[in-house]
Amino acid sequence: MKTSNGMKKETPKLFMLSFNPKQVVKRLLSSLPARAQDVIVGRFGLNQSGDEMTLESIGKKYGITRERVRQIENYAINHVRKANTYEKESVVFDELKNTINKMGGVISEDDLLNSLGKDTVTKKYIHFLLVVGDDFNKIKEDVEFKHRWHVDKNLSDKIHEALQKLYAQLGDDEIIPESEIVSSFLEHLKEVSNEYKQDEILTRWLSISKNIAKNPLGEWGKSKSSNIKTKGVRDYAYLILRRHGSPIHFREVAKLISEVFKKKAHVATTHNELIKDPRFVLVGRGLYALKEWGYSTGVVRDVIREILEKNGHLSKEQILEKVMKERYVKANTVMVNLQNPKYFKKNKQGLYTVA
Repeated sequence: MKTSNGMKKETPKLFMLSFNPKQVVKRLLSSLPARAQDVIVGRFGLNQSGDEMTLESIGKKYGITRERVRQIENYAINHVRKANTYEKESVVFDELKNTINKMGGVISEDDLLNSLGKDTVTKKYIHFLLVVGDDFNKIKEDVEFKHRWHVDKNLSDKIHEALQKLYAQLGDDEIIPESEIVSSFLEHLKEVSNEYKQDEILTRWLSISKNIAKNPLGEWGKSKSSNIKTKGVRDYAYLILRRHGSPIHFREVAKLISEVFKKKAHVATTHNELIKDPRFVLVGRGLYALKEWGYSTGVVRDVIREILEKNGHLSKEQILEKVMKERYVKANTVMVNLQNPKYFKKNKQGLYTVA
């Protein structure tokens, strides 16, 4: 499976369960009246298609109000929890709790279901088991966090607090390798048991946050940053240049975007985006660098002017040395610019300054 940015989506580690979720749910629902069973099946998508029904659609089917459907659903869940069949499945719920603990005790709903179910239908049955299980607690998504489940409130509170502190210390456009953000995260988890301090669990906890995310190259930062939430060719180009670490030709940028992100990047489009975006600096014939590397903007004449304004009178050799650090051009190109009396002048000692 691929994500919207063309990258191959990471396949979560699958935790194998010893029981069949579908069979367990079937036994649990057997204590319910037929209509209550039908409401639960519809609401939770416990069918071959996995399609869930709305309160309204179920109400129309039985000629009852949405509120009445909601009442039947709540009654059914409470009835299942109190029935003898629930007690008989205690081993199943214990296994599910132990598995969640192995995964970190606190986990986003999507991550949890993807790790426990091979297909959509199986995930629906597991979700129902989580809802009726006494040990499982769901916290609904908010502006900071995704839907998540936990089996330990104290641990859950510590994870949320640590994620908030980690987010607060990140720069708006900062990009951090996974190993570094995990280390930073650990600094805020000193009161958490060492049994949970494994990279796999820590990255799973990181994914609970809506404000912290990972870009297509596996680097972390604030999710609102264009360095993390890539939106187009210019963002892909930025990541390519940053990973490359030195200036490259726009044709190579387009080629690497296609190779790395599996996203078609036309050469002309790529070049145009590099020209328009202030993050990039033209440093040679078709060669682009990142401005954050210290390159100044403008043509060779502008670079010479900036150098002379900063350093005062310089010799030809000194100017050439400094320009070559800023631009990939021939020495003759620099000399042609220096000889233009409109912009530069040379004194009796052979030193140049701004005209």
